[in-house]
Order: sequence, then C-alpha cells, then structure tokens
Amino acid sequence: MAWHGQPVLIDELLFKTKHSLIDQSLHSKLGAETTNGDGNGVGWYGGGDGPGVYRSISPGWADANLRHIAAHVESPLFLAHVRASSGTAVQQSNCHPFPHGRWLFVHNGLINDFHEIRRDMLLALDAQSVGEIEGSADSEVLFHLALGFGLEHDPIGGLEQAVGFAEQTLRDKGIAPALQTSIGVSDGEHLWAVRYSSEGKSRTLFRSRDAETIKGLHPGDARIDRLLDSDRIVVSEPLSELPGDWHEIPEATALTIAPGGAWETRPFAPRSPAAAS
Repeated sequence: MAWHGQPVLIDELLFKTKHSLIDQSLHSKLGAETTNGDGNGVGWYGGGDGPGVYRSISPGWADANLRHIAAHVESPLFLAHVRASSGTAVQQSNCHPFPHGRWLFVHNGLINDFHEIRRDMLLALDAQSVGEIEGSADSEVLFHLALGFGLEHDPIGGLEQAVGFAEQTLRDKGIAPALQTSIGVSDGEHLWAVRYSSEGKSRTLFRSRDAETIKGLHPGDARIDRLLDSDRIVVSEPLSELPGDWHEIPEATALTIAPGGAWETRPFAPRSPAAAS
C-alpha cells in the first residue's frame, strides 16, 4: 500500500480503514495467500534526510511496535507491506520496504525458479550493490538490479530492464519466465507503481479515484470529507467496499504520481538491457 498526498497519521490507513492492510494480512481476498504473516514493514518520508523505515518479522496484526509507531508518525508519502514468504527465510532483512538512499521499494509477487538465476542476477550487479544486499529475497535483488539499470534516473525504464533481464536469464536456462511484479517505488516526491506478470495474470493493483468523485458518492462521511484533490492511494486490495472508490490498474501498466497528485499511466514493457541500449 502507498499513500501520496496531505500529511496523515499512518494508522489512519494502515489500521483504521475497514479492509486495511493489516486486516489484509489476515484476511486477504484477492492475494495469492489469504494470510500474510511472515513480516511487515513501513517506510515514510518526513522531516529527516531520506526515508524512515520500520521492518519486523512479526505478523502485522500482532506487532505492537508497528501499531505504536503508526499512531504517532504523520507523513505525506509512505509505503507499507505485509509479507508472505515465497520460500526465502522469515527474517528482518527480507522484509519490505527496501531502502537505498532516498528510495523505497516494495514488491508483491515472486520470481519463480529464482534459485536458478540468483547467481546470474548478482553477477550483473556492481560490487557496491552486492555489498548492500542484506537478505536472500528475490525482491531485494530485483530492486538492486533495477538500480543498476538506471532506476534513479528513469524508474520505469530501470524496472523494465530488470524484469526483462530476469525473464531472458530464465529463457537462457530453458525455463519459461513466470514473474509476478506488483511493485511500488518512491524517491520521496514521486510514486511509481507497476502491475505486470510474465503470464498476463498479474496480482491485483488499484488506485483511488479523485476526491470529488468519492465525496459525491459518499456524502457526509467525515473521513472522506477530509480528502483533497491531490490525495492518492495505491493498494493491492481496496481498503473499503464502497462502490466507485477504486480503479483497477490494467495488466502490464506503470502508474506515475507526481507532486500535487497529477498522475499518468503508460504500458510496462520489459526488455533485455541489450535491447534497451
């Protein structure tokens, strides 16, 4: 889940909505797993230099520290994640978000047969990037691969090349690519989100509709009345069942949200780095 807009207390979205991310950690309706209890994390931007990050192996619903922090941290831009391991260890270094300088990265999905190409992906990184990797998760390696392909200058292009590299490496080993890449990335000003899978059956991803439309559909709701036109939410599952509040991001699509709330979408088309150059 990601928020981009006016400063809000993190717990307003993380805990207090009807189908909040913490509720989804126990009762996911659209995810691959109903329960996502292998860790949680939140990264936020505020008055400090770069993002603040909290990560824990505790299930989100049972993490008293997360609940305390979320009730006291106000932020205009934050990303949160609840984890269901795809096979790698349940440890703090494998929990999202993954930070790098001003950047935050969250990923819902997996690289099938990651163990077959992990070495190839690490060999594509420079020594500094390899040294920064703390865990064993495919998500963290994918993030650093995208950084190596220029994510800090062209976030969508860097992600397209990283995903394309992973798919091509699998093909070279005679393995049909099967990546699920529902991704959120931020530099503290912009927010980027990607929905893509190799097989065209991606994990769900939604963005909130504009505030005026939501207010018109639900007059008199105090929480909705506080929404500004610049407020945006991106989430794997809608935070409420209120009709008309959510727009599903299409398959193979990248979403960009700029300061002030302006947004645009474009096709997400993975390509190998050789083809990109």
